[in-house]
Order: sequence, then C-alpha cells, then structure tokens
Amino acid sequence: MAEPMAKAVATVRIDNERVRVTEWRFGPGAHTGHHRHEYPYVVVPLTTGPLAIRSATGETTSQLTSGAPYYRDAGVEHDVINPNPGEFVFVEIEIK
Repeated sequence: MAEPMAKAVATVRIDNERVRVTEWRFGPGAHTGHHRHEYPYVVVPLTTGPLAIRSATGETTSQLTSGAPYYRDAGVEHDVINPNPGEFVFVEIEIK
C-alpha cells in the first residue's frame, strides 16, 4: 500500500480586502492537495528547482528559480508536489 503524501504547510502572512499572501513550505514529497484558485495570483519562489503539477490534463514539471516570479489567472486547478529531496518554499500573492 502506498504511503500517504505529506501536506505542504501554508502560513497566511497577509489577508485583507485586496490581497492574500501565503508562504508555502513543502517537505520532500509534500503536496498542496487538489485545489482551484479563486483569484489571480503571483508566485515568488524562494527555492530553485522543479515542482510537479498534477491537473486534469496530466502531470507536468515546472522549473522554478528563486526570486523569479510568475503570474496565473484565476481558475487554475491543480495539486502541486515537491519532487525534491529537500524542502521547497514559495510565496503566493492572491489578488482579490
């Protein structure tokens, strides 16, 4: 039987009427769980390396670079997984 995956740890740093800023920490193999983004968002990686993305269209890997942000529109649905042997960290900024 497969070992259940650990959950990533989300710490909300700011949550007001305009933005929500969340720090995400992933241990090795940890994941967010499947979710849908209700707001557009920016991710700022604090770690360099790959993250696996599982969605309805399959699984892909994205290479992230510390300090290099990217933007996504609202409506994205996926599970984000850390395939690395060490911790992976990013900050997510949701624009309300």
